[in-house]
Amino acid sequence: MANRYALRMDEPNSWTVFDIFTGQPAEFEKKMTIGIKTRRAEKIVSELNAQDAKRRAEAGRAS
Repeated sequence: MANRYALRMDEPNSWTVFDIFTGQPAEFEKKMTIGIKTRRAEKIVSELNAQDAKRRAEAGRAS
């Protein structure tokens, strides 16, 4: 299963977490994920991808 979220560098040590399907910045905890420090951005990408994988697995079982 492909990851839905990835990182895009804005400038050194400043990242945007974005949705690879739409190209738009992702929302996390009701905030846009733009201009985030490296470690935090990596954690957000990991969490969003885990949530998305769980959602897809649950949707597959419901079919």
